[in-house]
This record gives sequence, C-alpha cells and structure tokens, in this order.
Amino acid sequence: MPDNPIVRALAERARRAGSGALLTWYRPETGARTELSVTTFANWVDKTANLLDTLDVTGLVSAPLLEAHPGHWMGLVWPLAAWQRGCSITPDQNAGAELVIIGPEDPQPHPPAVTIACSLHPLALGLRDLPPGVLDFTGEALAEPDAHYATDVRDGDPAWLQGGTALTHADTGAVTPQPGRVLVRPTTAWETLAAAVIAPLLGGGSAVVVEGPVDDDALARLVAAERVGGPMA
Repeated sequence: MPDNPIVRALAERARRAGSGALLTWYRPETGARTELSVTTFANWVDKTANLLDTLDVTGLVSAPLLEAHPGHWMGLVWPLAAWQRGCSITPDQNAGAELVIIGPEDPQPHPPAVTIACSLHPLALGLRDLPPGVLDFTGEALAEPDAHYATDVRDGDPAWLQGGTALTHADTGAVTPQPGRVLVRPTTAWETLAAAVIAPLLGGGSAVVVEGPVDDDALARLVAAERVGGPMA
C-alpha cells in the first residue's frame, strides 16, 4: 500500500528542491510575514506526524482551527501530518475525534480527546498558561524528532471529512497542479488547503497566502514584491 499522494509529493519535492519557497504567509494588518521553504514545511509536517505517533493518535483528527483560520501556515501543516500518520482529518467539531486542534482564542479541553492549541504566532512562538488538558502545539512538536516516517494508506480510505462529505486519500491528489507562484486569499478550509499547499506541491509551484483585510493598492504592491505570476486562488 502506498502512502498518501500529497505526503509523497512533499517528500519528493523536499529531496529535489528543498530550499525553494513553498508557502509565504502574510497578515498585512499586523505586518506579519512568514516564509517557509519546502524543507521547513516538511520538517513541521514530520514533527507533527511524530507528535501524533507519540500521542498514539491513529483515527480521526478534528481541527476546527482550519475552519476558523484556514490560511494560517500552522494550520496548513496539520492535514499533511495527519495523512502522513495514516489518520483522517476534519475541520468540523467531531465528538468521535481522538485529537482536537484549536486556535489561541479561549483554549479549552475537549475530553475525552487530546486537545492541542496553536498560537498562530508568525514565528510559531508557543502559548503559556494554558488550562489543564490543553497542550501547546509548538512546545510539543519541537520536542519531536525530525525523522520522516510515512504510514501506508489505502487509496479508498477517508482522508478529509467535512459536512457529511468524505475525500479519500486518492481524492487528495485530484487537484489541478500549480507550477507557478500563486496568490491565495483564504476561503473555505479545503479550497484554501488545495490552493495553498496541494496544487503547488503537485505542480512544483509556490503560494503567497494573504490573510485578513488589505486594500487593493497594498495587495498589488505585495503581489509585485513577491513576484506572483499565477492567478488568485
């Protein structure tokens, strides 16, 4: 059985052209900018997948973080890490999940699932003073090894669940490849993931993700500075 096609594409791209940019994230209203090379993004995915292994998560991951903040790079790491571990993931709240991924706003545990909170800091600084039952993503992930271990999956097994619809591991690769550098304005969780990560990985391109409000002139300057050549996704 092969591993997930997007996990495989990331590993192959990291070996072939790891130093190139994969994802550049902006929040213009705060001046935040984070650029992740293919190697850096793959490293976060590896550490997160190894964290899932440490926590013995093998089934469903619920990530309402992806619904609340679909374009943030810390959230975009999670689907690939789940697939690398052989798990399925949903942006919906799901009582059957083994793990729940949330943002920094009012972090609360979701028993009996393990709960992890992501700071959404541009440089991934961790959260402090979390309530009992909530783990800080940054601190937990950085303690994990960088080693890449990919779990074999069946093409027909569910990979992404949302609103009663399931995409299989094979379906995750059914995205039009993007060979250029494309601008992404976040919309839904799946569409943003597909445009910002999956399409560039399949096509050898990269994405500039711009979250939050930005006026047209500022956006045009950003597009020019980042040498965006593809259409807005």
